[in-house]
Amino acid sequence: MIDKISAFLTSLKQGSEESIEESITIELACTVLLCEVMRADGLINNQERQHLSQLVSQKFLCNSNTADALIEEAIELCEQANDFHRFTSIVNRHYQPEEKIKIIALLWQLALADDHLAAIEEHTIRRIADLLHLRHSEYITAKSSVIAKP
Repeated sequence: MIDKISAFLTSLKQGSEESIEESITIELACTVLLCEVMRADGLINNQERQHLSQLVSQKFLCNSNTADALIEEAIELCEQANDFHRFTSIVNRHYQPEEKIKIIALLWQLALADDHLAAIEEHTIRRIADLLHLRHSEYITAKSSVIAKP
């Protein structure tokens, strides 16, 4: 009897996780990853927030109001999330390696927006790159493309 109840509760949990994951768009998943890097060092300043809005607007070709709404939703998801997997799995399903490298470059742009790179930001980007199944050389390519810019 207990096994049946446990199986039932597990199926309910899996069903709710799947429905939540289905409602997460690729744009939202990428924005969550960006927000995670912004939040990594515990300091969110206006410069980073404005840069995030610009990156989201440019990446997803939307106006600033749409980008800000996407960011607000992403921040809410960040606060509820306990890992990156459900967001990176969406990116893995939708993007090829070239596009994933571009996402990592965006993460680096955001991390460097305040002219200070915290070790936790670099660690977060590395973890995300690993979950996106990027090779170390691809990670370095993305990082170098951002750092090389004046």
